[in-house]
Amino acid sequence: MARNLDLTALRSFATVADAGGVTRAAGLLHLTQSAVSMQLKRLEEALGVSLIDRSGRSVALTPAGEQLLSYARRLLALNDEAWARLTGAAFEGRITLGVPHDIVYPAIPLVLQRFAAEFPRMKVQLVSSYTRALREQFRRGEAEVVLTTEDEVGPDGETLAVKRLVWIGAPGGQAWRQRPLRLAHEERCIFRAGVQRRLDEAGIAWENAVETNSTRTSEATVSADLAVHTMIEGTAPTYLEEIAHGGALPGLRETRINLYVSNAAAAPGVEALADMIRTSFAAL
Repeated sequence: MARNLDLTALRSFATVADAGGVTRAAGLLHLTQSAVSMQLKRLEEALGVSLIDRSGRSVALTPAGEQLLSYARRLLALNDEAWARLTGAAFEGRITLGVPHDIVYPAIPLVLQRFAAEFPRMKVQLVSSYTRALREQFRRGEAEVVLTTEDEVGPDGETLAVKRLVWIGAPGGQAWRQRPLRLAHEERCIFRAGVQRRLDEAGIAWENAVETNSTRTSEATVSADLAVHTMIEGTAPTYLEEIAHGGALPGLRETRINLYVSNAAAAPGVEALADMIRTSFAAL
């Protein structure tokens, strides 16, 4: 007798795999952690296999889980396509989303993936730039939704998270021990002046290792252990790491991740996109 896979449980399973954990997945799915865990357990019991390797601290899939994930993504994509085709014809158009380079990951790719599934006729144009430039685009009406990193929040915005700035270097690197301390911030980086001021206050000599507005150039210099820079905690790529300096470098300020949504935006789906962004950052 043919058996049917539970699409709700499959969606929880795929979201846990993509988000890297039950906690983040629960936030993205608007469910409790216990509900997501129960769905995973029921799916394993129905299939008679273990899907999640629970022996380590991080989420890892078993071989059976990896195989199921491929099927789950295809089944969910077909489900979402059919649902959107039959129910979402009114949602068409394009939304411009502006996000600073350093907070695109890890939240925004998951948001874009979910939005594309729920609103297949709408296109999201992602613009990655600096906070000042994004605020100006928003003011001119060139972007409907904008994320920023700022000390405060404007009257037309909301704060999604307050995060620390941390020192970032190459994995196992020693550049942070050098004096003068070599820095690799982009010229238009909103954190650059404040970091330099903190070093001056701490009596630590510094120099700029690069003069560029390219994030890739700055990160390449840091990953080569030729300089250090600063990022918002939790946003460092895998080829960089937070420096465990033990107080040898000064503490840095906190920054706000703010969301701005245009009240005049005519395109449907704008508020839905904003809600997905809120949910993703709450989960992080």
